[in-house]
Amino acid sequence: METQLTEEDLFYMDEALKRAEIAYENNEIPIGCVIVHEGRIIGRGENRRKLLGNVLMHAEIIAIDEACKYMRDWRLEDCTCYVTIEPCPMCAGAILQARIPRLVFGAHNPKAGCVGSLYNLLDDKRFNHTVDVTSGVKVEKCSELMTRFFKEFREREKALSSQVDSDKGNVDIERDNI
Repeated sequence: METQLTEEDLFYMDEALKRAEIAYENNEIPIGCVIVHEGRIIGRGENRRKLLGNVLMHAEIIAIDEACKYMRDWRLEDCTCYVTIEPCPMCAGAILQARIPRLVFGAHNPKAGCVGSLYNLLDDKRFNHTVDVTSGVKVEKCSELMTRFFKEFREREKALSSQVDSDKGNVDIERDNI
């Protein structure tokens, strides 16, 4: 189910984009998320998988964790989740489990998205909760950040590969694992 875009949605998506920029600066996949309750940001997150060496450290999981601590409850029933990229299955599941009633996201994720791209976990009537979704918010900015990140990542990988070749197989070069 799609709900109408508001000025607040644009403001909070800008806040999520700020978190994505932090991830980008930390050489993480640039995804950012904020959770909003009654006009106040109560949870913030950006991808930190590489930084913390933990597959669970997605932007949405971090923001949900912070919001639950703020609310002192696992239910985030009066909140909205803003995220720059369509959530993966784990994050869509966490949004569903936290009972967040509304999700606003920027760009679709055709390789891992589970809010319409590969599957729509949040609209499956077999669950006891569904989520209203607004997509395509600031899609150009969200997409551009991801495109820039992966272009630079591929260039770094190519340069490292060339360096390994010129060192005749010396594999003491540390490589990024993304």
